[in-house]
Amino acid sequence: QVQLVESGGGLVQAGGSLRLSCAASGSIFRGNVMGWYRQAPGKQRELVAAITSGGNTNYADSVKGRFTISRDNAKKSTVYLQMNSLKPEDTAVYYCHYKVLLLADEYWGQGTQVTVSS
Repeated sequence: QVQLVESGGGLVQAGGSLRLSCAASGSIFRGNVMGWYRQAPGKQRELVAAITSGGNTNYADSVKGRFTISRDNAKKSTVYLQMNSLKPEDTAVYYCHYKVLLLADEYWGQGTQVTVSS
């Protein structure tokens, strides 16, 4: 089992910044990928950004150049999402995600609300 604890959501004006954090604990596999998904009302959950334990990253086109994902493997596999130049369309519940590479095991955080006002 893996537990994911998220923090850092909130309300911000357009153009502002927020930083999300997600700390994973429990049975952490060396080969894993952690990331952030988001779900806006009436829309499907979508990938925002992901990073493997080896440091490879992947971003949604809509956030490239504005968001940066990083991780600190020394701190219990903590992953960060630095969100700059936020837009109202970034408003959503953001979910931390953890998956073991090459296996089906995956876990989700409880979600944190990000609201960007225009």
